[in-house]
Amino acid sequence: MLFRVLIFLAVLLAGAIVGLALGGQWGAALGVIAASFTWFIADLLRGLRVERWLRRIDAGGDEGRFPAMSGLWGEIAERARRALRASDLRTVGAQTRLDEFLAAIQASPNGVTLLDAQGRIEWCNQTSADHLGFDAQRDAMQRVVNLVRDPGFVAYVQGSDHARDVVIPGRGSTPMSPRKVSVQLHAYGEGRRLLLSRDVTALEQAETMRRDFVANVSHEIRTPLTVLTGFVETLQNLPLDEAERARYLGLMSAQAHRMQALVSDLLVLSRLEGSPPPLVQEWTPARALLAGCEQEARGLCAALRKSQDLRFEADADLSVAVETLEWSGAMSNLVANAIRYTPNGGSIEVRWRVVYGGRAEFSVRDTGEGIAPEHVPRLTERFYRVDRSRSRETGGTGLGLAIVKHVAQRHGGELRIDSVVGVGSTFTLCLPATRVHTQVSAPVVDASTPTPAA
Repeated sequence: MLFRVLIFLAVLLAGAIVGLALGGQWGAALGVIAASFTWFIADLLRGLRVERWLRRIDAGGDEGRFPAMSGLWGEIAERARRALRASDLRTVGAQTRLDEFLAAIQASPNGVTLLDAQGRIEWCNQTSADHLGFDAQRDAMQRVVNLVRDPGFVAYVQGSDHARDVVIPGRGSTPMSPRKVSVQLHAYGEGRRLLLSRDVTALEQAETMRRDFVANVSHEIRTPLTVLTGFVETLQNLPLDEAERARYLGLMSAQAHRMQALVSDLLVLSRLEGSPPPLVQEWTPARALLAGCEQEARGLCAALRKSQDLRFEADADLSVAVETLEWSGAMSNLVANAIRYTPNGGSIEVRWRVVYGGRAEFSVRDTGEGIAPEHVPRLTERFYRVDRSRSRETGGTGLGLAIVKHVAQRHGGELRIDSVVGVGSTFTLCLPATRVHTQVSAPVVDASTPTPAA
């Protein structure tokens, strides 16, 4: 600043000297005035250059054609440029962090919707749009209650109690394939609200299964307990001869064994669900597993007085890495079901074979009455029975196929069911190639199409 003042004084002095030389005393005065005016005009032009540059920046232009100059205005322009660059860097950094934050929200498995004070959608991630059925771009600034018209949701949004969530049908929900979404509002900012959503379909299904499981177990145990209680009261209160007493004790024993079988199956199912997959370390010949299964099957046929054509086959030199007791139990369960539900004179074909991709299949094909298509997807549910009265007559607990499915899944395989009413059924246990070993090249069967029922 002192240097600027000195230059200004020097300009005035030069003007005075030139004026004095040209016009004397009055010339000196005019020289000072002319020098002052010249200084003012020059300084004004420099300031206007800086002002135009700042206006261009303010209008959204770039920093090109920076007014390079010295002096006070040059210092002001340089400091303004530095401040603008620092501001731009902060803006870019803030935008980068905002973009990263929005990308993180977009990747979230939970839905996030930002609502303004009027309940209009300011922003949402794609998960929220999928949950609630609106378009993230098209429906911006639309009232959320106009897009999600579920009465429970509308009442929740318009209400004042948002301490708890509310569960509503999700996008694409149907009675056959329900989808449930949990939503909850959180206040933030000046009247704005954050709407969080998450898919709770699996949780709702698990809760339904838990309730059904408790109800089914209670029902299954209550029935034999009621019978036992009635027989005990009869034995306590009525004089019975030895024959009647023996008959009642036999019925009581049967009911006790039924409860014991139910508890045993529940324990097996619980152990399977909480156990890790068995290691691939011991190989068991498929023919050895099949031999034990065949022995049990023929013994069951004799006990039930069934006359059926039983055939057992296994590919040569096929070995599998399985938990022997679990897999033998699953095989016997499928064969026993086929024997019980196939009438006399029918045929049952039991087979181990290698299929496409090096996998192995254990299949049980019968010529029974078959199962209606609507029942097939639910056969592996706990306690699900196509015909409850007939299932109890055969002594089943309703857990057999659920156990078989879990055995297959624990070994990395699956249980496949194909059935045609009036023709028969085929139950197939599949093993992955990592648990299959053949010493010689066995015939490979394309398993892409199910084995037709006989």
